[in-house]
Amino acid sequence: MRRLLKITFSAVFCLLVAAQVISAKDFLKFTGGPSGGTFQYFSNGIALRLSKNIPGLRISNQSSKGSVENIRKVNTRKADFGIAYSGDLYLARNGRLANDSNKYTNVKAVAFLYKAPAQLAVLKESGITEVSQLKNKRVALGDAGSGAAASAERFFKLVGFWDLIERHFLGYTIAANGMKNGEIDAMWILAGYPTRALIELSATQEIDLLHVYPIAAHHGLTEELPFYQPIFIPANSYEGVTHATASFFDSALWIVNEEVRTDFVYKALKEIYSQEGLAYMKKVKSTASQMSVDGGLTGILTPLHRGAEKFWTERGQTLKTLPASID
Repeated sequence: MRRLLKITFSAVFCLLVAAQVISAKDFLKFTGGPSGGTFQYFSNGIALRLSKNIPGLRISNQSSKGSVENIRKVNTRKADFGIAYSGDLYLARNGRLANDSNKYTNVKAVAFLYKAPAQLAVLKESGITEVSQLKNKRVALGDAGSGAAASAERFFKLVGFWDLIERHFLGYTIAANGMKNGEIDAMWILAGYPTRALIELSATQEIDLLHVYPIAAHHGLTEELPFYQPIFIPANSYEGVTHATASFFDSALWIVNEEVRTDFVYKALKEIYSQEGLAYMKKVKSTASQMSVDGGLTGILTPLHRGAEKFWTERGQTLKTLPASID
């Protein structure tokens, strides 16, 4: 009898453990970005809607430093979903991140979210009108580990200014305050426009945006870094900036660990890219107006998750990829 009870207890215990493991798979993590940033708006908005509308699926939202950190988290499955820039993901998969030769091959693309242009802001009173005038100036590049900081390093190295500027790894809000207080001469942003930090700064200070595409193009931007493409930031995107600004953009992507279940990814896309889901995302952040079924693969240069492949194939989309590496 005692042995029978022991066997029964063991069986029940195993069933309970198994049930907990199965249940745990339904609780996923989504890593976004710094508080108040565009990444965080998107990740939180997606997480909330999926948790509400997909039965049995719960997704918690996490803050992070941004794109590169998100790739690392998703690769090791410290997070299941995340947001990253296409360029960072492409380089990460090929072992080409700055000072990091690891290949982050467990990360797959899900969908395009929005275009993020480079924005290099200065105060008009500084008299700085060209990138070449930033020599020996204090430049805020974004948080260490962020997509902004990674893109800033690529840009300034490309144009030969990386060792000529005084580099500060600061988030957008802190950098804007630094400019206001005379502690920072310029700040680099990679995000959808208008960005809150610059909106708030331009409300009290006269700012200007520097043209970054001409000098980058002169040094072979799209040949060296083909995930960047030219774009004009419209005039009056920020108070007092009355000229269109020649820049380049990277694509912000929804990413996922390759081990996340196919049906989860497929259902998530079906929910977010429905007519109702897209309308909801626009309310979460106006930048989401760039999301669409037709443009769902914009800027993606890396493999899709199998759930995403199923979703986009059903909608007649074809993925175009670059060669396996950049030489």
